[in-house]
Amino acid sequence: MEKHVLGLELPTDPRWVNIAEKKIEDILVDHAYCEQKAATSCISMIVKFPEKQKLVDLMTPVVAEEWSHFERVLEQLKKRGYALGKQRKDEYVVRLTHIEKKGGSRDEQLVEKLLINALIEARSCERFRLLWKNIEDEELQTFYYELMVSEASHYKNFLQLAKEYMPETYVMERWKEILTAEAEIVKTLEVRGDRMH
Repeated sequence: MEKHVLGLELPTDPRWVNIAEKKIEDILVDHAYCEQKAATSCISMIVKFPEKQKLVDLMTPVVAEEWSHFERVLEQLKKRGYALGKQRKDEYVVRLTHIEKKGGSRDEQLVEKLLINALIEARSCERFRLLWKNIEDEELQTFYYELMVSEASHYKNFLQLAKEYMPETYVMERWKEILTAEAEIVKTLEVRGDRMH
């Protein structure tokens, strides 16, 4: 699950996981909302592009899986005596939306959404790996290992699906641009242990 697999240009600052472990309630709350947003994002693509049968077929089980992850994070919160709490602004995702190209054909618009989603899954996967490898809570280690494996397959599926709607050369060139832009975002964001991203 190293850089060459996920394609990310900049690894997470190693300080992140140390801060995150001290703020596990905040991390779990933020993580729950990330799973909810992932499910919502997939539903939104199905609703916006219902004529894309392969998209509908692939996204439908992902919605169910992301929602089950949301339920599992809630379970981890409850076990520790924590409540869901309010959603916080996700500066990382807000800045990613500025990368997304607006306009173009429907296929280009869809590819943008798929690539941004692929990127969020890849970064989440990298963070889950860090939590799995570094936190002391054994139950959460297992939990984050399982989610890491799941998110890795989503990331690959989104990329593969993008190639169904635009030529592979276009998709990979755009993917590289997005990865470079994301590295700049990660470089300039404050290292916060109370956020998943």
